Amino acid sequence: MLCTPPPTTGPPTSDLAEILERVLDKGIVIAGDIKIDLLDIELLTIRLRLFVASVDTARKAGIDWWETDPALSSRARRDALAEENERLREQLESYESGELTAAGSAGGDGA
Repeated sequence: MLCTPPPTTGPPTSDLAEILERVLDKGIVIAGDIKIDLLDIELLTIRLRLFVASVDTARKAGIDWWETDPALSSRARRDALAEENERLREQLESYESGELTAAGSAGGDGA
């Protein structure tokens, strides 16, 4: 006589791909604080916040720092260079028009 185990009716299992898809779609926040005290004197406090999500989910949450960080975005580097270029052009124009020379000579003669 064969005994077959009854079918299990537990929660449905998910594979790693499904879990990863769900996490990236919804986003997950992991937070933690590390605090080191010595004799009731706070020596070090580290606050960690980790947000794991897809780019689309992060944008929906209002997070897009990678687009404006010059270390991560070539467009941000170009924008920073364009701003610096514009600022230098304005300084050059004011120097050529005599605004800077008048300001520099007013206090520069030592009198």
